[in-house]
Amino acid sequence: MIALNKNRHSFTENDTIFGKILRKEIPADIVYEDEKAIAFHDVAPRAKIHVLIIPKQHMTCLRCMEPADGELMAHLLSVINKVADKLGVTEKGFRVVTNAGEHGGQTVPHLHFHLMAGEELHDF
Repeated sequence: MIALNKNRHSFTENDTIFGKILRKEIPADIVYEDEKAIAFHDVAPRAKIHVLIIPKQHMTCLRCMEPADGELMAHLLSVINKVADKLGVTEKGFRVVTNAGEHGGQTVPHLHFHLMAGEELHDF
């Protein structure tokens, strides 16, 4: 069982690349930002449009979500829709993916969602 307190903290204590983006230590092509989340273009896109949506609160991955995080999760899903609208991909569609843990393909230990669009996406 994951010790959740070790996997949840402020972005000021987050030493991942996402923490550095949140602290503006490294640049990112930001699409959307509010008090709870930020969305930016992936530097290694897997689709014509590939944006990452992350919470500002550090959580290692989806497995760290608790029932009390329902409001944050709803907010992140709302941000995904706002980003899709802003990028003009809502009508034709988009894919949203999150990876949890090493076997799930997660490479950055900070909860994040991939929004991919802009072309016909095939099975992966």
